Amino acid sequence: MQTRRCRVKKGAMLPALAGCWKRYPAERSLFALFLCVAHFFCVFLVRGFVFKVSRRVTFWRIASKLNDLHRMPEPAAFKDLKHFGANIACRIRNRSLDSFYEKEFSDVPDALAFLAKVVSMSSTPSSTGLEQGLKPRHVTMLSIAGVIGAGLFVGSGHAIAAAGPAVLLAYAAAGTLVVLVMRMLGEMAVASPDTGSFSTYADRAIGHWAGFTIGWLYWWFWVLVIPLEANAAATILHAWFPGVDIWAFALVITMLLTVTNLFSVKNYGEFEFWFALIKVLAIIGFIGLGLAAIFGFLPTSRVSGVSHLFDSGGFLPNGMGAVLGAILTTMFSFMGTEIVTIAAAESKDPGKQISKATNSVIWRIGLFYLVSIFIVVALVPWNDPTLANLGSYQTVLERMGIPNAKMIVDIVVLVAVTSCLNSALYTSSRMLFSLGKRGDAPAMSTRTNKSGTPYWAVMLSTGAAFLCTFANYVAPAAVFEFLLASSGAIALLVYLVIAFSQLRMRKQSVARGEKIEFSMWLFPGLTYAVIIFIVAALTIMLFQEAHRVEILATGLLSLMVVAAGLLVSRRRKLEKRGAVVLN
Repeated sequence: MQTRRCRVKKGAMLPALAGCWKRYPAERSLFALFLCVAHFFCVFLVRGFVFKVSRRVTFWRIASKLNDLHRMPEPAAFKDLKHFGANIACRIRNRSLDSFYEKEFSDVPDALAFLAKVVSMSSTPSSTGLEQGLKPRHVTMLSIAGVIGAGLFVGSGHAIAAAGPAVLLAYAAAGTLVVLVMRMLGEMAVASPDTGSFSTYADRAIGHWAGFTIGWLYWWFWVLVIPLEANAAATILHAWFPGVDIWAFALVITMLLTVTNLFSVKNYGEFEFWFALIKVLAIIGFIGLGLAAIFGFLPTSRVSGVSHLFDSGGFLPNGMGAVLGAILTTMFSFMGTEIVTIAAAESKDPGKQISKATNSVIWRIGLFYLVSIFIVVALVPWNDPTLANLGSYQTVLERMGIPNAKMIVDIVVLVAVTSCLNSALYTSSRMLFSLGKRGDAPAMSTRTNKSGTPYWAVMLSTGAAFLCTFANYVAPAAVFEFLLASSGAIALLVYLVIAFSQLRMRKQSVARGEKIEFSMWLFPGLTYAVIIFIVAALTIMLFQEAHRVEILATGLLSLMVVAAGLLVSRRRKLEKRGAVVLN
């Protein structure tokens, strides 16, 4: 067989190769096929090797970082996760790399479990762009004086006139309920701080319909508070400046506080700090003067001693029935204590702030309510008509001979109602923001500005409050009265939902083997006791003529919201099933 050769002259290698390539097409095809196979084989090997090495390096970095996060306190872990863990969590959830992790990195125990916990917690609204602008002094003062409203300075006179000196038992019972509810809420909030607070916990523990319902009811409660407190503040200012209409003062106050809430949460915290400081100093001054009068150290006082506790029909002049009615009245004066768990989610160390606030509830209620009410009923007979007409604080100050008592009380009440209005704007906007994050409110309510403030939630809440005010002037009186009555029992419903949520979340935490850092006392006995007490109170209110309208109106509104929540839940389930089928 004759071999075909390509003769190549010296210095002509490349031209010769080109000539051979043209002369022999069969060899050319085989060589091209060989090059293709070699190319793909090399690419496959190289890419596989590079991918395996890069994946190994990436996972070693993940494991190392997770180990560091696992040893850090959870708030610090959240902060560190802001730039690193969110992307890693997304990759792990999307690519299901648990099996690879177990094979390659079994020497890093519990890292993925910890990451899963952090991811599940960080996916809640508490870590979604709201500014952590509240300083510790803001949260501390808010927790101290957030419970103080105009009801203490003025409204307490009506409770005293109804129950007599035994109103102290009513305040003690209502205060005990609030302390227990705050302890339960604190347990959940320390474990998972969230700007949606009890609404979010109800969503997780009871079901979506429960979180949906209690979130919207709570938002509605504070939306109604906005025009009421604005009108109360405007009435005081109108008495000082009669040339300006009440509606003008109400509009200016509401708009000013709305603007300050739009800029930054720091503004809310700063306003509340000074409002709270004024209220605290006023109560401490009142208690100091009252004790001086009781012991006879106040020369201008016309009253002294504690004889009025028993000299006007005894300590229980109207029986225990009147005390029970006073409990129902005083219970609502504590509404707002839970705001600190919402605000603490926008502070640097929410778990620590919530623990401090919850632990301080006992002495706050004891000092601000029980001691001050004790001074009132000790120095003034419970059946004195001025208690209900002028208010408890003004009546006592006038009996002690304090000059300009009315002006002093009006200033303090103005500060108290302005503080309540400010808190109403803040709380309603944050609850609407939380509902929006869970898909239960318009998507625009989740938009935040550069300072991390949900400006649309603030404006929507304020707009709803203006509509309620407009209804007060345009619609028949019965319409606005029904709107007010519909919020009458929301406080008790909130407490009831908190109790049920804590009961179920504790059982879930124990089943997962989690450590309870801040626990409810005597669980589950006290939790069940709170549930029974609230159900009994709602039942009694239903059979009392003075509260029947409130129960019926709140019940009707609640049924409507529950129905809406169930429809939303059903729609979500259908959407999920459709998504599964499409996938």
